[in-house]
Amino acid sequence: MPDIVPRCRVNVPFTKEQIKATFRGCDRDRDGRLSKEELNAGFQRLDSHLPCWRAWWALHRADANGDGYIGEGELDDLVKYAFKQGYKVK
Repeated sequence: MPDIVPRCRVNVPFTKEQIKATFRGCDRDRDGRLSKEELNAGFQRLDSHLPCWRAWWALHRADANGDGYIGEGELDDLVKYAFKQGYKVK
């Protein structure tokens, strides 16, 4: 009789580097900053339950200069916020 090995999913948390790369990949216009729509796309890629709300909240928390975008200097704060949410690679 063959051995039957059950398949199980192992959910591994995203690293900060993976999260950063995910958001950089969402910079559609390649201007070096992330709009609310681009943040929404990033949170969708991370499989966020409510990506639009996460994008709004991330913008509120990480947009230090208040210009409505996450620039390169603010990206680390965005990554810290997203990392705390505990998104997992599926």
